[in-house]
Amino acid sequence: MLPNKERDTPTNILIIENDEGLVEMLTELFDYEGFNVRSYREADDVFALIEDFTPDIVLLDYLLPKINGGELCAQLKKNPLTKNIPVIICSAYPQVLLSLGSYGCNAFISKPFELSDMLSKINTCLKNPSEIFTADAGKRSLHGLRS
Repeated sequence: MLPNKERDTPTNILIIENDEGLVEMLTELFDYEGFNVRSYREADDVFALIEDFTPDIVLLDYLLPKINGGELCAQLKKNPLTKNIPVIICSAYPQVLLSLGSYGCNAFISKPFELSDMLSKINTCLKNPSEIFTADAGKRSLHGLRS
């Protein structure tokens, strides 16, 4: 997929994040970039949200009130209707990287992050939606954070 400004139709981004300040900042950025954005603090019925909005990509906080973002990602990746939607998991806890390979997310971004890094991850996931984050990549990334 092409970056949003080169596409005929806007990219739909679903954000599931309980940090209101971060959601506000990301929404402003994505609006500026020409994306359509929907955000929710919880994912009580993520499949209804997805059916209603049809996202091209999903951004998940790892620490959500009722379920962790990894488990939610795994549910999305097991469902035939949502398995091809790229998922980016965000967390302020780098040790989360070690368990992400089993969830099937497409990318991970550590909080805090640069807005340009988030846009880069989104564009990479949209261009290569079949790439999956691996446990080995997580271990290498975590090792780099400890160095």
